[in-house]
Amino acid sequence: MSFSNRKIIHVDMDAFYASVEQHDNPALRGQPVAVGGGHRGVVSAASYEARKYGVRSAMPSKTAKEKCPHLIFVPPRFARYKEISKKIREIFYEYTDLVEPLSLDEAYLDVTENKKEIESANQIAKEIRQKIFEQTGLTASAGISINKFLAKVASDINKPNGQKTIHPDKVEKFLEDLPVEKFYGVGKVTANKMYSLAIYKGIDLKKRTVEDLTRLFGKSGKYYYDVVRGIHNSEVKPHRIQKSVAVERTFFEDLFDQQQIDEKLQSLSEELHSRLQKNNIMGRSLTLKIKYKDFSLFTRSFTKEEYYSSVEEYFNTGKKLWELRPYDKAVRLLGLSVSQLNTEEKKQVSVQLKIPFEEFQDGIN
Repeated sequence: MSFSNRKIIHVDMDAFYASVEQHDNPALRGQPVAVGGGHRGVVSAASYEARKYGVRSAMPSKTAKEKCPHLIFVPPRFARYKEISKKIREIFYEYTDLVEPLSLDEAYLDVTENKKEIESANQIAKEIRQKIFEQTGLTASAGISINKFLAKVASDINKPNGQKTIHPDKVEKFLEDLPVEKFYGVGKVTANKMYSLAIYKGIDLKKRTVEDLTRLFGKSGKYYYDVVRGIHNSEVKPHRIQKSVAVERTFFEDLFDQQQIDEKLQSLSEELHSRLQKNNIMGRSLTLKIKYKDFSLFTRSFTKEEYYSSVEEYFNTGKKLWELRPYDKAVRLLGLSVSQLNTEEKKQVSVQLKIPFEEFQDGIN
């Protein structure tokens, strides 16, 4: 089957975490709500009422409160979000088994051939959104087109609680008129660079050669060259391989004392080990993440041939990575993550620290 004949839907829940909180607690409805945050954290999700004030996910809670003084912070309830996400996915599977979840609140569906033999992907998206609302009380938006890139872009156009179809014969015009900052994969920095090059819309991007774009944007240049022409052949992958497992903590007060750091690393190691054991996952690469008081970020990894398998290994390796930090200043966040997992189908090339293995090993044993 030709890629241009595919029917792809991207379903994206509207302000999912915040909407769940507003649904479960009527007192929060119509109020500016931020999930997460608190004294030292960052916003995990913001309701549409909060977004009107400029509150966004990943924003420090202090900044969010400055933008919206009457913002209501609520703690996240991930077990509840997972419960609702499972119900939503069951609705997806009524139509197709080709479902690729991106997170708890969004997924791609390939409905080119679907279980209900409905010819219109637009109709399928309408039915799915209606069922989600009936069964959860929450709204979803959807984008429909011939590939994942276009479906993803389309799902944002009529948010919240809407959908947009980009028909095959409208793809070229749609992409030529699309502002570059709306292209999925073009962030703020890249968009500003494109503006400086007089690239404002897809039609401007389309004038550039693949060599030109590769010179300007590296490997991403070929991606931009293709997607502005409607070329994006990535298939919907129903069994996405988990690539990492992470735990991290933002602290109420900045940490500077070494004993406190050790205690937090021990606690993170225990939590990481528990999470990995629960899901029968192991990994060979451990990464330490440090965010300092001034929000500067440092990460360092160590990969070994065998899988990590104990709390002690996570802690000892994390401690050694901590000792390699470039700055000796107060810390607001610590995190540990494991990658190169036994869930990955293809063996990846190990990325080793640029220090002798023996030197590192001496610090672990």
